[in-house]
Amino acid sequence: MMEVLILKIIFNMISKSSKIYIAGHTGLVGSSILKKFVEKGYSNLVYKTHSELDLINQQKVMCFFEMEKPEYVIIAAAKVGGIEANNTYRAEFIYNNLMIQTNIIHAAYINNTKKLIFLGSTCVYPKNTPQPIKEEYLLTSSLEYTNEPYAIAKIAGIKMCENYNLQYNTDFISLMPTNLYGFNDNFNLETSHVIPALMRKIYLAHCLQNNYWNKIKNDIKKYSLNGLNKHSSNDKIISVLRSYGITHEGVEVWGTGNPTRDFLWSDDLADACLFLLKNYSNFNKKKTKHINSHINVGTGNEISIKDLCILIKDIIKFQGFIKFNCAKPDGTMRKVTDVQKIKKMGWTSKTSLQQGLIKMYNSYKI
Repeated sequence: MMEVLILKIIFNMISKSSKIYIAGHTGLVGSSILKKFVEKGYSNLVYKTHSELDLINQQKVMCFFEMEKPEYVIIAAAKVGGIEANNTYRAEFIYNNLMIQTNIIHAAYINNTKKLIFLGSTCVYPKNTPQPIKEEYLLTSSLEYTNEPYAIAKIAGIKMCENYNLQYNTDFISLMPTNLYGFNDNFNLETSHVIPALMRKIYLAHCLQNNYWNKIKNDIKKYSLNGLNKHSSNDKIISVLRSYGITHEGVEVWGTGNPTRDFLWSDDLADACLFLLKNYSNFNKKKTKHINSHINVGTGNEISIKDLCILIKDIIKFQGFIKFNCAKPDGTMRKVTDVQKIKKMGWTSKTSLQQGLIKMYNSYKI
């Protein structure tokens, strides 16, 4: 019992005045982390925009760390996107992500950062991995081809943290969150993930159905859409929306709607990051074999894409249909995260999917 208490004290050495660097603070995840830490009273937060600090530039990253000497680091910076973006910009996805995480992890080691959290993704797991996905399934078979470059970069980040811990006595932790959604999400229909894409499509169809042209034009102004602007004619807007499967009658969605996914509210991931900074150490004092030390973060609950569409449709109050284009690919049929590891540590997600979607929609439609 005394040993447990001592470890608890060591893990909780982070204070409200500790210097914490949040890399990628403007994105979906990073902005949630920044907001969470501010809400909890952490006052010595460091963050830089891309124009202020290019994380791909090793020299600039090293100079930044030498000057700031952050005690704690969270890597939320990454090049991310949906299936089409991953498959189209394959070289950019592997190069940019490898450079960002490598520069930060190495600079953190050189400058004696006390603890680092590296954020990856459950796409690091094999395409046909058993379900629910456990941490031990990493590198057991081949990856999904469409996002293989991104996944390989993230796997390299996991292994870099593990081996720096072994060789250099660092305390670097890797988290693999499931499908994320939340405030400040990406609603670009070319590059967005499933929830923001569905939400925007159904919202625009709802606006068409009710002739809410001011709302449609405000949406286009805020989020852009294939060259449209507030001066575009209604006929032009209708034509472009139709190319995305959006009409006043309904919305077309790729696939059968049968695949299932686990979705995590981004503020809950931010809460998990804070919990682990305070209560968990990945320090490997005995220098033992160090594999699968990463931690899954999710809800452990799954929903089909079809039921997700219905849920979003009901929240928006859209009266049209959802048509599933079965000629288009489904992707992996089932993808749900096993969260027993983090649950045993004492953390669970707090926000239900419906609660998160309502919050997201209320923020999006403003």
